[in-house]
Formats: sequence, C-alpha cells, structure tokens
Amino acid sequence: MCEIIYVNHSDMRLLTAIAILTFLAVVPVMAQKTEPSAELVEVRKIWDQAPHNAFTDLIRYGDRWFCVFREGTGHVSPDGSLRVITSEDGKEWVSAALISSPVMDLRDAKITLTPDGKLMLTGAGALHDKSVHTHQSLAWFSDDGFHWSGSHAIGDLDFWLWRTTWHKGNAYTMGYGCTQQKSLRFYASDDGKQFNQVGDDILLEGYPNESSIWFTGDTAFCLLRRDGSEINEGLWGVSLPPYTHWDWTGLGVRIGGPHMVRLQDGQFLAVVRLYATSEWHPVRTSLCRIDPRDSKLTEILALPSGGDNSYAGMVLHDGLLWVSYYSSHEGKTSIYLAKLKIN
Repeated sequence: MCEIIYVNHSDMRLLTAIAILTFLAVVPVMAQKTEPSAELVEVRKIWDQAPHNAFTDLIRYGDRWFCVFREGTGHVSPDGSLRVITSEDGKEWVSAALISSPVMDLRDAKITLTPDGKLMLTGAGALHDKSVHTHQSLAWFSDDGFHWSGSHAIGDLDFWLWRTTWHKGNAYTMGYGCTQQKSLRFYASDDGKQFNQVGDDILLEGYPNESSIWFTGDTAFCLLRRDGSEINEGLWGVSLPPYTHWDWTGLGVRIGGPHMVRLQDGQFLAVVRLYATSEWHPVRTSLCRIDPRDSKLTEILALPSGGDNSYAGMVLHDGLLWVSYYSSHEGKTSIYLAKLKIN
C-alpha cells in the first residue's frame, strides 16, 4: 500500500519551503561551480521504418538498450502502435516488440524499471469511439523487453498519465485531463497496475499537461509543460510527502515533451522542445539546465533537430548522457540517438 500521511495546507506550505532550503543546503554549492556545458559526441538515426516515428523514451536494461516510441501514419492518426527496439551497442537496432490496439491510437510510450526488476511500458490510448470517453492510460510489463504482458488500465478515464517515476517502492505520475477539464492529478501506485489519486485536482491557469518527475530524498520536483492562448510557459513544481500540495514557479519559456535527470552535484539537466522565437532560433530539441534555486531554465545545446521534433529519453551511462528523440529536420520524422559529454 502507498503510505499517505495527512498534513493541513498551511503546514504543508511551511514544510515545502523548509524542504527546498534543506535540499539546497545539502547539495554542493552550485553558485561556486561552473555551469555545465555539453559536447555532442555522436548522433545517429536509429529508426525510420514507419511513415511517422515519434515520442520516444530510452532505458538501459541488463546489457542492452531499449528505445520505445510511437509508429503511425501521422503525428495524429488512428493507427498508432508502440514499437520497442533494442541494441547491444547503441548502433545496430532491431525490433523487439510491437503493441497495437484495434480500438485506440496508442501514443507516447514511456519505459521504466520496477523495483522487482521488470520493465514497465506505459502509454495512452486515444479511443476511436469518443462518444463516452476519449482516453485510457495503459501499462504493460516484461521480464526481457521482448515478451510483454497484456495491458492494464491505469488511472482515471480521460486522464493521460504521462511518465512514471519510482521512489521507495511506489510509482508516481502526473495525469492531465483530456476533455474540458484542464486539470492535473498526481497519482501513486504500489505495483504500477493500480494508480490512485493523491490529494485534490491541481488547478493551474492555462492547460498543464506533459511532465517529468524526479525525487531528491523525499522532495519531489516536477518539470511541467503548460499551453494556452495567453499563458504557455513551462512550470517548475516542488512537493513534500504526502504530495497533496505543490508549489509552482513559471520558467518564463514555453517547452514541450519535458524530461530531466539530476547530476551528482545537484543540478538538473532537461531535454525539451523549445519553440521558435526568431529565424535564428527555430523550433528545436535542446539540452537545458534547471537551477532549482531560482527555477530558471537555460539552454545549453541544441541537438540536430527541427520541424516535428523532441520527446526525449535520457540515460546517464559510462560517463555520457544518452538521449533518444525524434525529429523531421532531414525530411521524414525519424528516431535519433545522441551521445553527449557533459562538462
């Protein structure tokens, strides 16, 4: 069972502030460090077999790489399937599995490792028949990455559970409303198959949606995409157990497809879609730094990308940051793998 401890709102705000100060005290003083830079060691196209290949994630499992993404005839089409490909060296890739549904478009594959050593694949199904409901989030499990279980319906109907993060034996995820209810719900699970809402709906201006969550100690940090006709800047969220209250700060820049990892010195690296601000700064997939002290997102390095792009997977391995993403800068929307050296 997920352990829930109830704290009132005023106490929670005080505890969240204390948690942020404690986090900054125990992390090496970043102000005295050189801000990270990155060098692109290598980038290669690893898959382009479908008409449209997009929305990736990446994991190192045993001695193999697994990259997951959506295949379909277009960015939005009724025939989306979740493709799993694998490689021993990151250069030669083969298909390990393809998961499809006759009644829904499967979208936005995400992959993680459960505490008992299984692979957990998640995605959202956009129902073909939208007369009653529009979306159902799903999870599948595997012991080897090649053979997958049947699907498990997770979370509430019409809420898109975006990316799962495991912490102390529990799975956590943000889900966003896919109908007129443009709210967030924070979910927890002790097995990855049954998710329950934690706290009340999170109500924010605009349309909050895609997210990435990272735990430092018991403090949860969330990088959140937010769209809207007037408000479309990303948000940085912080929460403490039992995670029923979140404090949010605007990042001052619009982002898409967010994902992040934390370096040993306490700094966060994120890969996001940055939107065009001028002809010299077109839409692109970029590695960025997030300073948790002032909730500031700073671009470090733009990856070879353009057009329809972003939605990265990130793995720190053998001294390099491995990043999967998709892009259409070479014409066809394809899957790419980049290796970055972080200085």
